[in-house]
Amino acid sequence: MIEVVVSMAVLGIGILALLTLLPSATKLAGHSDFLGRASGILINQLHIQEAMVLNPNITISPGAQPSIDVYPSGKGTQGAGDLRFTVNTTLQPLGAGNAWLIRVNVTWPGNSTGISETLRVVRQEKFRQ
Repeated sequence: MIEVVVSMAVLGIGILALLTLLPSATKLAGHSDFLGRASGILINQLHIQEAMVLNPNITISPGAQPSIDVYPSGKGTQGAGDLRFTVNTTLQPLGAGNAWLIRVNVTWPGNSTGISETLRVVRQEKFRQ
């Protein structure tokens, strides 16, 4: 009987220890979800900007581009459960104007720093359309 009581006490302490980890695990899972969605948006925006820079027919205005709000649902407006990600893009000419530096930063509510990436792109004649 004493062994059963001791084993139940040890089991109870172990379960309580695991329950104390639950809030931090939930917060970490949410943060990981935001980072994953933001990185997908970031890569997509880099690809769009790269395609625009590669095509010599497209006129590029250097400097900060207008901010874009992106929702993971893919809709133009915020739906139920959607979180607004803000995309800031800067295009900077390098050298003679044939090479460009693309900077993309994605932020979301609660994280004003967000994530960012930089890409160097050189315009190429074979991409003229």
